Amino acid sequence: MPDAAPPNPAPEPTGEPRPAGAPAAGAEGPAAANAARPAPASVQRAEAPVRRPGLLRRIRRNAGDLWREHRVVLVIAGFLLAFVVAFFWNRIFIRIEAGHAGVLYRLFQGGTVTKHVYGEGLHVIAPWNTMFIYNARVQQVADAFTVLSQDGLAINVEVSIRFRPLYDQLGLLHKHVGYDYVDKVVKPEIQAQFRFVLGQYKPEEIYTSQNFIVQTVVQGALANVGDRHILLDDLLLKAVTLPRPVAEAIESKLRAQQLAQEFDYRLQTEGKEAQRKKIEAQGIRDFQDTITGGGISEEFLRFKGIEATLEIARSPNSKVVIIGGGEDRLPIILDGSSRSGDAAPAATHERPPVSGPPRR
Repeated sequence: MPDAAPPNPAPEPTGEPRPAGAPAAGAEGPAAANAARPAPASVQRAEAPVRRPGLLRRIRRNAGDLWREHRVVLVIAGFLLAFVVAFFWNRIFIRIEAGHAGVLYRLFQGGTVTKHVYGEGLHVIAPWNTMFIYNARVQQVADAFTVLSQDGLAINVEVSIRFRPLYDQLGLLHKHVGYDYVDKVVKPEIQAQFRFVLGQYKPEEIYTSQNFIVQTVVQGALANVGDRHILLDDLLLKAVTLPRPVAEAIESKLRAQQLAQEFDYRLQTEGKEAQRKKIEAQGIRDFQDTITGGGISEEFLRFKGIEATLEIARSPNSKVVIIGGGEDRLPIILDGSSRSGDAAPAATHERPPVSGPPRR
């Protein structure tokens, strides 16, 4: 018998190793379908890369480790922080009311902040810094002082000053002048201007020219106060008190001047009255010349009688008017007022007795 053929040797693996359970190369049909199937989930989970925990999870884990290791220190630090915040509460949380503004002073960052003004509301600053709060509204302050006139007479002046700080320049005002700028700038400037202006007038001129003096003082003070970051809104002169003898002498002089002006007015009035009477006399003379030359007609006399009747009728006394009863057809006016001792009312025009048959 011929010898049997030896079995074919197993092919040596080439390339990458084949996973367990994978079909052999060159297999077709069901073997190829099985090769296309995904590997089991256990194999995929084993081959997937290891994921790192998220940032939030790492922070939480580190915080937990830190708390477990330094619990006592953290508790003490928290209590200290709460104590510091409570102790410096008024220096950390700054409240600026309505109509006010704040200027910040930084201890370690250049001092006063001049380019920024803090408005109304709540502001949070470092406890080592300081917030200076200014009143940004229109303010009014009264002042009284003594000045000398041109004659060296002491005069007491009372004024009321209305002003306000310039909002955008509050930082410069705080840096160059200070918080008490009213006593340092406003009052001294007004007093200096009053002394300069009133020193050029006599007491009687001051007494009669107060409005002009106030305008001159305001114009001079506006420039000087404005250079110090302050706006002068108005200046009211409340009183100018002269020494009593001087005031009485000035009042007497003014009274005499008014009396002289009154006499001048009377003279002018009398002159005009004399001129009026002269014109009236000229008219009367011309009227008499006209009457003497041409005579008086009956119609003219009747017209004058009517005018006289109208004047009597307009008087406030009570009267009775009878129209057309006389021979000359003029009205008859009877006085109707009752007077004690009068026998009968008087008539302005007498009528003749009326004749008639005797009564039986």
